[in-house]
Amino acid sequence: MPSDCLSFTETSFLSPLLKDYVTQKKELQPFYNRYPEIESFQAQIAEKSNSYSRSSRAILVDEIRRQYTGLQKTEAVEEQLQKLLECNAFTVTTGHQLNLGTGPLYFLYKISAAINMSQKLNERYPDQHFVPVYWMATEDHDFEEINFFHLGGQKIQWNRPFGGAVGRMDLSGMEEVLIGLKHLLGPGKHNTALLQIIEEAYTDSPNLASATRHLVHTLFGEYGLVVLDADSAALKTLFVPAMRQELEQQSSYEAVTATNEALKQVHSEYKIQVNPRECNLFYLTDQKRERLVQDNGGFALADGSQYFKKDALLQELEEHPERFSPNVMLRPLYQEVILPNLCYIGGGGELAYWLQLRASFESFHVPFPMLQLRSTVLIWSAKQAANWEKLGLSRADLFKKREELVNFFVRRESALPLDFSDQKNLLVEQFKALHLLADQTDASFRGAVAAQERKQIKGLEHLEKRMLKAQKKKHKDQIERLTELHESLFPNGSLQERFDNITSHYHTSSGQLIDRLVKRVNPLECQVLLLTLDAD
Repeated sequence: MPSDCLSFTETSFLSPLLKDYVTQKKELQPFYNRYPEIESFQAQIAEKSNSYSRSSRAILVDEIRRQYTGLQKTEAVEEQLQKLLECNAFTVTTGHQLNLGTGPLYFLYKISAAINMSQKLNERYPDQHFVPVYWMATEDHDFEEINFFHLGGQKIQWNRPFGGAVGRMDLSGMEEVLIGLKHLLGPGKHNTALLQIIEEAYTDSPNLASATRHLVHTLFGEYGLVVLDADSAALKTLFVPAMRQELEQQSSYEAVTATNEALKQVHSEYKIQVNPRECNLFYLTDQKRERLVQDNGGFALADGSQYFKKDALLQELEEHPERFSPNVMLRPLYQEVILPNLCYIGGGGELAYWLQLRASFESFHVPFPMLQLRSTVLIWSAKQAANWEKLGLSRADLFKKREELVNFFVRRESALPLDFSDQKNLLVEQFKALHLLADQTDASFRGAVAAQERKQIKGLEHLEKRMLKAQKKKHKDQIERLTELHESLFPNGSLQERFDNITSHYHTSSGQLIDRLVKRVNPLECQVLLLTLDAD
C-alpha cells in the first residue's frame, strides 16, 4: 500500500456493519452478492449480461442524449454513449444529491472513484467496456440538505421557496448566491476560472437538474463521466413491471423486513439504516412528492389530498409512469433495472441500506450489484504534513478524536506515568481477599467493602485526571500547535470531506484538483488517501 494510503481499519469512523463488510466477515456474506475485487467482476459481467436487454440499452442511450441537448458533449462522453449501445458495455455507478456548488468534497471523491475504477476495469477486461455514471438524485425533496456549502468557514446558502422534487426547481434566487460566492472566493486566476464554471452552470440552466448536469459535465466530462437524470418517463417505462409488483404485492416490504431481522441476529450493534414501508413509492408532480399509502383497498396520498382506486392507480402507472417515484428502498432497484450496472460506489450510510436489499432484489428477479465503499480523502499541504511529522505523530493518529489525540500526545510526551491502570488492577486484587472475608459475614459488610473499593478506584481516577491536566499545562505550546493543525484538517471536529467544498481547495491545486482526484482515488487499492496539494 502506498505511504499516503491507510486502510479503513486504521481509522475509527466505520460503523460495526461497515467494518465487518470491508473485512469480509463470513456471517455478513449472505447480505451481498460479490465483494468488489477486480477478479470478481467477470462473474458479475456474466450475470448482468443475461438480464439486460438490447432494447433497454437503446432507450437508455436515447434518453441520455436527449438530456444532453443544448450541452456541448465532450468527445469522451460521446464515445461512451456509442459504446453503451453494445452488449459488452457496462457501468460503474455512484449517486448523490444535487448539492449546491457540488456540496461537500466527498461528492467529488465518489465520482472520481467511479471514473478511476472504470479505467482499471477497462485495463483488466479489454474485451468489455466500462462507463462511469453519476446518478443525479433529482427526485429527492430534502431541499434543506442541499441548498448550501462552506467556503472559508462561511456558509453560502440558496434561499427560495421549495416543494416537490429538487431537480425540477427553477433557479430563482441564485443571483444572490453567485454574488456571495464571488465576494468570498476572492481574486486569482484559478478562483476566477472556477467561478466562471459555476456561474455558467447556474445561469444557463432552466432548473437544478440541468445546472448540476452542466457543472458536473464541465468538471468531469473529459474523463468520460456520463450524468444521468432518472426522472424520466422513458426510463420509468422500463420500471413499470417492478412498480406494479410493488403496488400489488408489497414485495420489498416483506423482503427487507426479514433482512432487517436477520442482520440483527448477526450482530446486535448493526444499525438498521432505513425501515421499509408497505408501499415504497411516491406520487410525483411539479409541486410535490408525496408518499402513497394503502387505504381501504386502494391508495391515498399521505397528506390526504387525493385517493385512488387500485385499478385506477395501476392504469395511471401504465399511462404516466413519470408520476411515480421510488423511495430509498426502491431507488437502488430502479437504478439496476435501467442500467447495465456492475458496481455501486457509495458512502457508509448508503452501503448500510444497500446491505438490507439483496433479498428484495431477488424478489424482483434483478441481479444485485457489487458494493464498493468509497475512498475517504484528506487534503493537506506539504507544510501541514511536515508539521504533523515534527509532532512525532503517525498518519493514522490524524483520525483520532480531538480529545483522544491530545491525551494520547500528552501521555507519550510526559516523563511521568499518567496511566494508573496497574495501580487500579493491584487495588482490585487486594480487595479480592476482603470480598472473600465479606462473604462470610452479613450483607451490610459486603456492601461496605464494595463501596470502599469503588471509592478508592474513583480516587485513583481523580488523581490520574489531575496529573494529566498538570501535564497538559506543561505541554501547552505543543498542544496548541497540535489542535490548531488538527482543526485546520478536521473543521469543527468533523471529517474535512464532509465540511469543505471544492472552492476551498481548487486554487491550492492550481486548478488541477479534479485531475489529481481522478488519478488517485481508487477504492480498489487505497481506502483512505492523504492527498498533498500545494499552489504554484
